[in-house]
Amino acid sequence: MKRHGEVVQLDPAMIDEYVRLHREVWPEIQAMIRECNIRNYSIFMRQLPDGHHYLFCYWEYDGEDFSADMAKMSADPATQKWWDVCKPCHVPLADRQEGEWWASMKEVYHQD
Repeated sequence: MKRHGEVVQLDPAMIDEYVRLHREVWPEIQAMIRECNIRNYSIFMRQLPDGHHYLFCYWEYDGEDFSADMAKMSADPATQKWWDVCKPCHVPLADRQEGEWWASMKEVYHQD
């Protein structure tokens, strides 16, 4: 199992919409997340003193072929539609790696 942490900025004008979308996540999205061997998926929101809002997500991957599972998710039509409604809420970080939307984070500590 590999733990993942990612971050993206949230457009302040889209906070209510983003929260609403995640109160009502489509069942086919939840199923695809499970099918792609992602477990313990959480998204947290934080407003910084400067007024910017950030989302942090944490998830665990327990599959055997990460690239294949991520390709499966990316190719799924329902997932593509979900991303189409969620992405306008995001402001990707300028220093993210090429190909990333949410910027990956390096794990520096973990305790079970």
